[in-house]
Amino acid sequence: MRRKAVHELRLFFLALQFFTRLPIPRWVGFDAAWQRHAIRYFPAAGLLVGIVASAVYALAMLFWPPVVAVLLAVGAGLWITGAMHEDGLADTCDGLGAGGGAERILRIMRDSHTGVFGVLGLIMALALKCAALTALPPHHACIALVLAHPLSRLACFPLIRKLDYLREEGKAKALAEQITVAEYRIGAATVLPLLLLIAAGGWLPRAGLLFGLLLMLLGVWWLARLFVKRIGGYTGDCLGAVQQSAEVLFYLGLAAALRI
Repeated sequence: MRRKAVHELRLFFLALQFFTRLPIPRWVGFDAAWQRHAIRYFPAAGLLVGIVASAVYALAMLFWPPVVAVLLAVGAGLWITGAMHEDGLADTCDGLGAGGGAERILRIMRDSHTGVFGVLGLIMALALKCAALTALPPHHACIALVLAHPLSRLACFPLIRKLDYLREEGKAKALAEQITVAEYRIGAATVLPLLLLIAAGGWLPRAGLLFGLLLMLLGVWWLARLFVKRIGGYTGDCLGAVQQSAEVLFYLGLAAALRI
């Protein structure tokens, strides 16, 4: 039992190492066979990012107006993750925006240079994220940051489980094998209790939660269909695009509920 717990802790730290810039203890070690299973803690890594971003927002609200606090919170998330998901969004926008066949799209997505579509995609995502969070009451924005980060990472699981991975190499290769039901449950166990607690406690408007979840699910479904149609599967960049889109759509749903 103790050995199992230590192994799960190792997988959690490996997920932190893979998805963030946070240092991990040396005793964790590394084994390539562990890396695929670390995906189960992708939402947990997101939860930690969300907690830090929320704490930065709350602290910044003591000194500056909401728009500054939101920018600092979003900036904290960018720093912790190394803008990993934003980079994937930009590459995906470049590839899909340029058009052409699957081979050309994948070649453009592999290019390390960011093009016009990538820049525009990043601007739109960051602007919508900041605008939606600024529109929320401060206490709602704090909770939204904590919830949206793990929730948007869980939204990537259906693609990994259902779609074909298209790269023979790349950072996401180790995660490309299908997620098992057990790993899906562990990932969901990070998010669902938090979601239910927030809903039951009334910490976020239930209408906003439902609308945000609906927008997020529709967005992920649409992106999955788009990826299959345009390139026949997904890449690590596609996962970044899904995470960013899901996060933005969740914030937009919460903000929209204030006007209903």
